[in-house]
Amino acid sequence: MRTKVDLETWVRKDHFKFFNSFDEPYFSVNVDVDCTIAYQKAKEQGISFYLYYLYCAISAINGIENFRYRVIGDEVFIFDKIDVTHVVLRPNETFGFGFIEFKPTLAEFIATAKADTERILASTGLDLKLPGDNIIHFSAMPGLKFTGLTHARSFAFRDSSTKLSVGKLTDVDGRKMMPLSVTVHHGLTDGLHVSRFVDLYQQLLNQQ
Repeated sequence: MRTKVDLETWVRKDHFKFFNSFDEPYFSVNVDVDCTIAYQKAKEQGISFYLYYLYCAISAINGIENFRYRVIGDEVFIFDKIDVTHVVLRPNETFGFGFIEFKPTLAEFIATAKADTERILASTGLDLKLPGDNIIHFSAMPGLKFTGLTHARSFAFRDSSTKLSVGKLTDVDGRKMMPLSVTVHHGLTDGLHVSRFVDLYQQLLNQQ
């Protein structure tokens, strides 16, 4: 479900019109998140650490209103729910884009993710069919600790979906830290909202 935003009465009217006119309306920030508790909890439950922190990420996305806005044509809509596309690596070192519908519980999310992963592993190519506008793009580079990140972009394609990327988990003073890159459309989202997302994501990762 989606609801059209009345741009004339929207508090972000001027901000949206200003940044949406840019060739590149995105900005990015890179931070480290503490995955110590999340890593331990995933191992204790015998579940994928990747799917655990991905579930926390998409839960945090859905918990912040500005991350549920999308630009469609010249209009802005707010969605009730945001799903996630992500990268699935195959044994032959190619990848495809998987799709996971957001589910309210971790068990449901993991079951959905596993079924879709099997689909991608049995396929070839990228699988570029977009399931809809209510998505974020998620990617992981578990072998690389990065401090900055850019994304391949076609400026002719007017995209407004948030892009999240994570990197290598490293031990820092007894804590397991992971780099996180957050890339957002500035017409929809400001640094204040990114800060709120990162804070909520960390809270979810810290849940016992």
